[in-house]
Amino acid sequence: MSASPAVVLDGLCFSWPDGAVVFDHLNAAFPAGHVGVIGANGSGKSTLLRLIAGELTPTAGTIAVVGRVCRLAQRASDSSVTVAGLLGLAEPLGALRRIEAGSSDPADFDAVEGNWDVQERALAELAAAGLPCEPDVLDRSAQALSGGEAVAVGLIGARRSGAEITLLDEPTNNLDARARDALIDQIGRWAGVLLIASHDRALLERVDAIVDLDRHGARFFGGPFSEYDAYRRARQQAAQTAVQAADQALAVAKRAQQRSVAAQAQRDRVGRQAVADKRYLPAVAHQLRGQAEQTAARTSDMHARRVADAAEARAQAREAARQDDPIRVPLPGTTVPAGKDVVALSLRGQPLLVRGAERIRLTGDNGVGKSTLLSLLLGRPVPHAEAVLPGLRVEMAPSVPVGYLAQRDDLAGTNALDAVRAVAPGRGPQQARALLASLRLTGDQPLRGVDTLSGGERFRVRLARVLFADPAPQLLVLDEPTNNLDMASVDQLVDALADFRGALLVVTHDERLASGLDLRRVWAMSREGGRVIILDLTL
Repeated sequence: MSASPAVVLDGLCFSWPDGAVVFDHLNAAFPAGHVGVIGANGSGKSTLLRLIAGELTPTAGTIAVVGRVCRLAQRASDSSVTVAGLLGLAEPLGALRRIEAGSSDPADFDAVEGNWDVQERALAELAAAGLPCEPDVLDRSAQALSGGEAVAVGLIGARRSGAEITLLDEPTNNLDARARDALIDQIGRWAGVLLIASHDRALLERVDAIVDLDRHGARFFGGPFSEYDAYRRARQQAAQTAVQAADQALAVAKRAQQRSVAAQAQRDRVGRQAVADKRYLPAVAHQLRGQAEQTAARTSDMHARRVADAAEARAQAREAARQDDPIRVPLPGTTVPAGKDVVALSLRGQPLLVRGAERIRLTGDNGVGKSTLLSLLLGRPVPHAEAVLPGLRVEMAPSVPVGYLAQRDDLAGTNALDAVRAVAPGRGPQQARALLASLRLTGDQPLRGVDTLSGGERFRVRLARVLFADPAPQLLVLDEPTNNLDMASVDQLVDALADFRGALLVVTHDERLASGLDLRRVWAMSREGGRVIILDLTL
């Protein structure tokens, strides 16, 4: 990895038009190589990439970039551009077609720049990457591609652009395991400079350095995420030790101050008694009293400074060691008896039974039918379900309430408290506030609009809605719950469900979540010979 930085931020400031501050005098240097940019939801990772790409203008400060920049946005498959647009070929391809249709406009010839075989070469590149390469694919909308295909096409476009620096924003989000592994391998072999904003630990193991954004600024670490995480944990432990030492130092300073105050009070009493007994001439007594007051003032100031310094040192130590308390949510209403049948599925005669508080992970490539299976479990009508999963039969236990945590929310236009109470109108606001507080949404947060909350806070509101339902869910279905979540929020989800006593069915590519939730049983969906099969595995 080159010692020369590829991107340097000097006093970078940026605020949104509503006055919300994202960066305040941020200083950072991003080296050449592959750099993972991490941080909590709302720390400004995506905004920073847009600033580096020149799509946003800093409020103050400078950004120095060595070379050209290409940014691949999140969810490239949601883009309104065509496949040719993702490849960066929309302009030359359009010009070529106008020329073939009879155009003599010099601008069209300038756009082609002699690349008369642009279409053939683009299709060859797509084929070499194992992507769709039919003659009409360049005119298709990017929305016709899967998430993995769209990112792969975007990477080809980035390489074709000749940019020295490529910016990737959560490139593995919403990808199935196969597409994710392929993309991580492709990124690992990337020859240029990459800045990758991501929460994906597997991807962050393939980078050369980590830049961690938080409210204090940017912290640089040379090495992959696992090494940085070990370093961060060691720092956290040292910070906790420093807190204990600072607490002790403050207690010592306060005790010394109290002893000094008591001693001075005793001296004052003795002095007053001496004056009353007329042991000194009035002039001498006045002089002694003045000297004593000066000494007392100096002593008092000294102890006050020591207490203030110790308190400031403790505050700094506590700030450095700041660590969120683990989330604990009591969920007694979710209990399912060990022998109770929760769900009975049958796929062409193959039985799949969920009994008691089992925890199951549902896996499979995108498009294999996982969403259809979940919809049928939730009792939702699915057009063409028989065509997608022929022979699937689902029988739900009638007395088992089901909760569903979807990938996306539709909570715009409401506040957190109302959003939670809406799922159980019969429950009082204090119960809703108590649940939100247990999920660390306190103070004025429950009354704030959901749109103003961070991504992690919005997720906790969605989780609260599921857990607040009346009756409480005894089967909880989670569909890729950690997409777009920072690492701390993933840990918070595991904490929040530690006391869940019902059955869990989780679709996830997040190995940390799967391990944290103890998902030892796996339903692995795949398609063989045009038919979907489900392997029931125990890890």
